[in-house]
Amino acid sequence: MNIAVDVGPIESDPAGQAVGHDWDAYTVADREGNRRIELAVDGITCAACLTDIERGLRRLPGIVSARVNVSNRRTSVVFSPDKITPDAVLERMASIGYPAQPFDPAIRRDNRSAEARELLKCMGVAGFGAMNVMLMSVSVWSGNVTDITPETRDFFHFMSALVALPTVAYAARPFFRSAFAAIRRRSLNMDVPISLGVSLAMGLSIYNTLTHALEAYFDSALMLLFFLLLGRFLDENMRRRTAVEAETLATLRADSALKRGETGDLVRVPLSAVHAGDIVAVRPGERVPVDGEVLSGRSDVDRSLVTGETLPVSVAPGDIVHAGTLNGTGLLTVVVTAAVEGTLMAEIERLIGEAQSAKSGALRLADRAARAYAPVVHSSALLTATGWLIAGAGWHTALINAIAVLIITCPCALALAVPAVQVTAAGRFFRNGILLNAGDAIERLAGVDTIVFDKTGTLTSPEPLLANRSDVSDDILELAGRLARSSRHPLAEALARVSGSATPIEGSREVTGEGVMADLDGQTLRLGSLSFCGVSEEIAGPVRAAYPDASLIAFSDGERIAVFAFAQRLKADAMEVARELRAKGYRLAILSGDRETAVATVAKALGIVEWQAEVDPTGKIARLEALKAEGRRILMVGDGLNDAPSLAAAHVSLSPVSAAHLAQVASDAVFLGERLKPVVTALDVSHAAYRLMKQNLWTAVIYNLIAVPIAVLGYVTPLIAAAAMSGSSLIVTLNALRLRRVATPPAERPPAAVAAALEAQAEEPA
Repeated sequence: MNIAVDVGPIESDPAGQAVGHDWDAYTVADREGNRRIELAVDGITCAACLTDIERGLRRLPGIVSARVNVSNRRTSVVFSPDKITPDAVLERMASIGYPAQPFDPAIRRDNRSAEARELLKCMGVAGFGAMNVMLMSVSVWSGNVTDITPETRDFFHFMSALVALPTVAYAARPFFRSAFAAIRRRSLNMDVPISLGVSLAMGLSIYNTLTHALEAYFDSALMLLFFLLLGRFLDENMRRRTAVEAETLATLRADSALKRGETGDLVRVPLSAVHAGDIVAVRPGERVPVDGEVLSGRSDVDRSLVTGETLPVSVAPGDIVHAGTLNGTGLLTVVVTAAVEGTLMAEIERLIGEAQSAKSGALRLADRAARAYAPVVHSSALLTATGWLIAGAGWHTALINAIAVLIITCPCALALAVPAVQVTAAGRFFRNGILLNAGDAIERLAGVDTIVFDKTGTLTSPEPLLANRSDVSDDILELAGRLARSSRHPLAEALARVSGSATPIEGSREVTGEGVMADLDGQTLRLGSLSFCGVSEEIAGPVRAAYPDASLIAFSDGERIAVFAFAQRLKADAMEVARELRAKGYRLAILSGDRETAVATVAKALGIVEWQAEVDPTGKIARLEALKAEGRRILMVGDGLNDAPSLAAAHVSLSPVSAAHLAQVASDAVFLGERLKPVVTALDVSHAAYRLMKQNLWTAVIYNLIAVPIAVLGYVTPLIAAAAMSGSSLIVTLNALRLRRVATPPAERPPAAVAAALEAQAEEPA
């Protein structure tokens, strides 16, 4: 086998802008025929940048929506391909001052690391310069109250200027760049008043030095820079930490694939060169780079990222594999269905990104306040200077107080109050297998008092359980399992799995609507419906009576007959979750379209007294509306397909997710795996997160109510203002990070006798 390497079609120009893009590889279509592209954006620093980008893009004809994720500096753009091209989107981004390129995980990780390194270097230079200037300032302060000569004081001021000027020129670059970019766009962001405050402090200090004044403020300017850079670095570090789950997903996505060329050779190419219908090879131990169907080969695949299964799953020709899963010991040849976009991995990353960037009510309020900051703070500083001049103070004092107001009113705390909690919550949700798909889902989850479950696929496992396994001999089970391998019927597939039979019987033939049959050693084997296998009611009756909710299939070899009863089974933790939710005070109900006996059995096992069976989607919505009329705030938990109308009608909704229908899930959040515990976690984390959001908003409001009047009255120096501003940002950031360690309250344990009874019910077939 020959393996070549193709460097791929993507190149870079000297400015680092990607060129020669294969847009089909970077965009994905939605149901309306629009396309979505993820862009990595340079220059995003605050909420004002978010507004500039979203407004700038939405003014373009053909742009359906634009959403900026400040935490990871990415923008998701949905556009109509008939009206606008991706190149036009990139040109628009460059024209409004935010150069962008198609998101590439590896490049973005490098850029983020470079940003953190630059901030760290600038902070180190600012700290070193501030310490040296502070040493000279202490000498001046002590000398001013003793016997320092004017010549010596001027010398210290000049030496401080020699240190401070190059320090500011280097360390303030992140703020100056951002401020100049905003001014070129004819807009204002948070870095404009910061840059203005630093520049005014330096300018006033130089003027004082040249005029032999008693005081200069080089120390304040440098300490201001140091505190600002410290806050910016910690903010960046917080974003990196809380986005670690999404970054981990990106590392699980392969950057290239072994594609089969026209000559049959395998060529290593970037994913952008792989398209649906191509054939790729996945070697043992490699991550599967694409979504696709196995064409040849057998292996065990670790799908824990997708389904939460801890054990590897065997795959064979015809099975589906997903990008990011880990191939085991076999070589697989896969027909590609999706590569860069449209894969399950890309969909999960999108949901995480939207969870971090989607706007809740509290976040929209904070955004509006942050956007109003620039004109308000500039007006406040101007009025402060004017007021002091009118009061008879000199321009020197008026300018000092205006600088303090500029610095202390920076709304970093307000801008971070909600996003910091939201991003941290999104990370904690993902660690527990929950993906948010709505910006205000946290707030709505925190207000839930009633939980309505669908049954099939939600409370019960989609795979049926062989309820009467002990009544079937091993040899019959093995023979029936081999015959079942030739059928695609769900119950036959379940029987094949239970039997463990790997080899189908040669010559098996399926009879449409009846079952499958084969000849073996002179005997005719049949597997299928009771009538197809010649099973009388006398034989089937006792099985049906013992398992009234089960689906029956039969096996016959001409001499022996066996009846298999398959029943749905409760999910492993369904009883525990129901107990926890009841203990926390939630009202529980079941709405299902299944038979009454099946729903009643599940409701009894879970201790849920309020349930309805054989309910169609219209009936479910009617019941939800009735609960709403009672003042109930409802969480609907359903499978996201036939329950889509009721999921949309509920106050908030959750769906168990599977690879087959992730893109169609219409709920506010989805959870991975086969367990229901994420429902409890989602509610607990939402309560904690909402509480922290309110704490942060109040902290930011109280800070400004106290700090601004003090600064206006002249009791705050620029140095103290810098420390106070940075301190407020650190407080809300650290408070948000508490969510990582907030323990969810334990559920009350039921009495031992009740617990034993519930466990016994769980053993019965549902």
